[in-house]
Amino acid sequence: MNIGFEAKRVFHNKTGLGNYSRDLIRILAKFYPENNYFLYNPKEASQTLFVSQSTNCIEKLPRTSFYQKFYNLWRQRGIIADLKKDNTRLFHGLSGELPSGLKENGIKSVVTIHDLIFLRYPHLYSFFDRKIHYYKFKKAAKQADVIIAISEQTKIDIINFLGVDASKIKVIYQGCHAAFKEIYSTDQRNEVVKKYQLPEKFILNVGTLEERKNALTLVKAIKDLDTQLVLVGKETSYSSQIHHFIKQHHLAERVHFLKGLTIQELAIVYQCASVFVYPSIFEGFGIPILEALYSKVPVITNKYGVFPEAAGPNSCYIEPFDVSDLHAKIKLILLDTSLANEMKEKGFEFAQKFNDDAIAQKLMTVYNDLL
Repeated sequence: MNIGFEAKRVFHNKTGLGNYSRDLIRILAKFYPENNYFLYNPKEASQTLFVSQSTNCIEKLPRTSFYQKFYNLWRQRGIIADLKKDNTRLFHGLSGELPSGLKENGIKSVVTIHDLIFLRYPHLYSFFDRKIHYYKFKKAAKQADVIIAISEQTKIDIINFLGVDASKIKVIYQGCHAAFKEIYSTDQRNEVVKKYQLPEKFILNVGTLEERKNALTLVKAIKDLDTQLVLVGKETSYSSQIHHFIKQHHLAERVHFLKGLTIQELAIVYQCASVFVYPSIFEGFGIPILEALYSKVPVITNKYGVFPEAAGPNSCYIEPFDVSDLHAKIKLILLDTSLANEMKEKGFEFAQKFNDDAIAQKLMTVYNDLL
């Protein structure tokens, strides 16, 4: 079977949607090597983000000079000719988009919708971004034969905000990169600790430093705790609020900012952490939670939305803006070794439901049912 994927994020996005796309293709190629996986990339990548060990993962770029120049037009419509030429029977849009003309040309379609945060929290997005996102997601949801939601929370939002019938939506969770399932040696850990000057014990947060991720609440929560904090992620304008608070309360020696880590280095940082805190306001899923669970780190996160679905029954939950509650939960885990160990082991056990083989089987069932 020839399966096509909208692969812009596979080759051009380092985090989030890129990680989801690369992991999905990786696990399908591993567990179902009999298929060909065509990765339709609108333009050549400036850096190598995806290298497959499988010969059945084939990058496809625009064939004509016209579409090489107008690659966004190729993504929206011109790609159909390439899909037909490659005898691609099914096309999967990995990030909420589908080209026009699939159904008319007998090509089955699947689209993954990760979240509808721009509708839940419109103030976090510009007027034009909201309009563009809504148009693309509404169009893809209408066109697709099947919609994949990455969580039950996202499925509910698709039904409520896009008016889609529940029978059209399948919930298939995200996977987790294999790097977070490895056990690293003391030498490997020491190398990363030395390179990034990590403290001996620290609280960890991973994610873009933007308003929705709510890292400022975490910085406030550790102000009066005898611990240090490591924030891993790209900084945005929201970061200025964090830096202001740090300067105001003389926390510069206790809050560390990291970015540009390799995936293996990030996995090691997780395994060195004492507690992982993820106070995000809203997510479609929250893959850093899963990375922490696989890394056997106790997790504290938001009590609402998708977070209990991702973190399981043995994580700690907070009101997202309750500084004192977060302070108390961190302190409790740091002081209670038996509780921390229980959270590590049971959290790791819960994470097994997100293993690659189960995800691959569910995806292939969707594909086969369509064809």
